[in-house]
Amino acid sequence: MFDFEVLQVVVTDYVAVVTLNNPKVNAQNNKMRAELQEAFDYLGDSPDVRAIVLTGEGKNFSAGADLSERPTAEPGQYSAHNRRVRASFDCVLECPKPVIAAVNGAAIGAGCVLALCCDIIVVAETGFMSMTEVSVGLAGGVSHVRRHFSESDARLMIMTARRISGPNLLRMNAASACVPVEDLVDEAKKIAADIATKSPSAVRAAKRSFQVTENLPLQDAYRFEQSQTRELSTHPDTAEAMAAFREKRAPRFS
Repeated sequence: MFDFEVLQVVVTDYVAVVTLNNPKVNAQNNKMRAELQEAFDYLGDSPDVRAIVLTGEGKNFSAGADLSERPTAEPGQYSAHNRRVRASFDCVLECPKPVIAAVNGAAIGAGCVLALCCDIIVVAETGFMSMTEVSVGLAGGVSHVRRHFSESDARLMIMTARRISGPNLLRMNAASACVPVEDLVDEAKKIAADIATKSPSAVRAAKRSFQVTENLPLQDAYRFEQSQTRELSTHPDTAEAMAAFREKRAPRFS
């Protein structure tokens, strides 16, 4: 399917597992950014995929950006770099299929942001997130961090660069589950498999609602959701889901 250098992609029973594999710490370089875009663009469109798990090979989810590829002061360098970074996050954030982050170890800086771009987060008991930018004289990630953390916890994370452990991520409601590392990917795959049994069109519409309504006033947001429901009412997936419910059987979506 793919000939990637720093990603592994496996699809089984409508669930894709994307593994960051750039030894030793899964640093995000330009190659990984390009491959993430190619992978998520494909998986987002593929009828053979209904949910995606994103995890890291080895002891790290991703320890952040590859500092050897930091842009120089040469005109155009930063603009091009920032565009590539945004695109590598946006392809996950905007993917029409649900993405479950399985944070198996360190998720630092850009690695933390990549995990926060996912729809659902499960973390290993030994995993952690940290935004270390202030430690090296930089600042960034605020907009992504504050989507998942309270205002106080977001500021704590950004301004102190502290490591937030897996159990604390669960306590802060930033993760949906915290499990032993050996059970992590299986837990994420169980969630993905559960999603894969649901109406594909309804799941896509639900994710679209999360994307569109995040910053809308309540009345406008609910109107959008109602428009989604109206469109779904005549979709073949909805007819099959309702028939399966009435007949007490598993649905068979095409």
